Amino acid sequence: MDELRPMSAKVGIIPNADGSAIWEQGDTIAIASVFGPKILNPKHQQDPTKGLLKVRYSMLPFSVTERIRPGISRRSQEINQVTEWALSSVVLLEELPGTVVEVHIVIPQANAGTRCAGINAAALALAHAGIPMRELVSAISVGKIDDKIVTDIVKEEEDYEDGEGATDIPLAFLSNSEKISLLQLDGKIPADRLIEAVEAGRIAAKKVYEIQKKSLKDLKLMEAK
Repeated sequence: MDELRPMSAKVGIIPNADGSAIWEQGDTIAIASVFGPKILNPKHQQDPTKGLLKVRYSMLPFSVTERIRPGISRRSQEINQVTEWALSSVVLLEELPGTVVEVHIVIPQANAGTRCAGINAAALALAHAGIPMRELVSAISVGKIDDKIVTDIVKEEEDYEDGEGATDIPLAFLSNSEKISLLQLDGKIPADRLIEAVEAGRIAAKKVYEIQKKSLKDLKLMEAK
């Protein structure tokens, strides 16, 4: 129940971006690109005390079996917002006054866990862009099948309905402090089982972080050569 799908990451995949990364987790793929920091326009929106982080998340029309309607949906707007919250907790925006950092996340292929994959890719892309950060963010989705807590759920597990219905719990943790920067709950779960799910996510996020860390080290080795 705690087994994770095969994970891999590569940093610096988009030459025209200030930072970029791809995150693959089973059949789910997320590509993130970062542009900035750059002067925020219009000028009246600038904050002299801190910068602004903007996230744009989108799934390609044929990323899943049923074609997705192009354009902004309520779901993508929600993921934009929660991703901004998850990442803003580590980005030192106070060091970037009057500027904006734009993060674009694209999902070309999906089998559940897309917002978590997007966060993992975006954290790497921000680090690659040299954006000042306290630590990385590592994300994973946890679910419940009958009485079992399941880590890194796929679509069939995400949609599985027991007596309490389907349960999906996207989680994101800070790499050093292990504080939670994202916790959402879609479904119903008793409070004690939610605590169990969070702890399962915390353990899994450490494995995600090791993959993230390795991809950044691999990039440094390539640049050194």
